[in-house]
Amino acid sequence: MKVIILLILLSLVIALGFLMAFLWAVRNGQYDDDYTPSVRILLDKEQTENNKS
Repeated sequence: MKVIILLILLSLVIALGFLMAFLWAVRNGQYDDDYTPSVRILLDKEQTENNKS
């Protein structure tokens, strides 16, 4: 019985750790994506053409 309680507590601590890491990443803008990759590849080509001239 003591092992089950220990495992439940350990899993809760790990889950809270992952939740805190996720919230930290969201607050720091890790998931902000102004342009999708398909749009970025089109913009990169235009930028390189402008830089060459």
